[in-house]
Amino acid sequence: MLTPSLFLVVLVLIMPLGLLARYSLNAFVPGQFMVDALTSTNYLQSFTDPYYRQILLLTVLMSVGVTIACLVIGFPMARFLARTNSRYKSLLMLAIIMPLFVGNAVRAAGWMVAFGQEGLVNRILLFSGLIHTPIQMMYTTSAVFVGIVSINLSFVVLTLQSVLEGLNPSIEEASLSLGANRFDTWRLVVIPMAMPGIAAASILCLILTMNAYATPVLLGGPNFMMMAPAVADQVLLQSNWPMGAALSFVLILTTIVLTALTYWYLKRRTVGAI
Repeated sequence: MLTPSLFLVVLVLIMPLGLLARYSLNAFVPGQFMVDALTSTNYLQSFTDPYYRQILLLTVLMSVGVTIACLVIGFPMARFLARTNSRYKSLLMLAIIMPLFVGNAVRAAGWMVAFGQEGLVNRILLFSGLIHTPIQMMYTTSAVFVGIVSINLSFVVLTLQSVLEGLNPSIEEASLSLGANRFDTWRLVVIPMAMPGIAAASILCLILTMNAYATPVLLGGPNFMMMAPAVADQVLLQSNWPMGAALSFVLILTTIVLTALTYWYLKRRTVGAI
């Protein structure tokens, strides 16, 4: 029964990755496109060249920062949705889900309008008197950060909400009745019980950010590079397929390592709390 699905996975995933792995070991010679070889030069350059190291570091820091921001913003929202009995709960859930119907490029284009020199954000700041001249927000790290957070937040809220809704509220009430204040109840009871959801949301957000492409390209501009745009740049603009393939595997490996470390840390916190 598993044969068709296994064949499909091999066909659409393993075979292309195998071909990409072979390309990553080839040599790039300007004017000759790609030369068959078995060299680790591309991987060594990925880790030794300051340009690529900076791109990898920026991608990792952006992923960690976006994940933390989404958890901090999304947890109260998810908790409210999980506990509310309002008749408007369905509308609130729809408001969280609706952004997922809009493509990343479209949402990034919306932020481009808002962050422009004559955009909504500058107009509000000028009207409020907080600034006297428009500030540069486009093509900055902050613009990319806000854009990616706005995209990943819905995934984080939905993941957390589904877990929090399954928790028994009487456990929190028992904690309060035994003398714990609300902060201690949240820290010692709610967070440990919600840790599976936090782990799932963190890993999902981390993976999405590590592989973000449209938002960094549109909001960061040509001088802002994360790993996914760097891969596209090598393949599409530089025609350096071996380097692009090597960067792809560096991105995959880094994502797997960060995912494993996140899972290990959160699982350890859960066991420690219990």
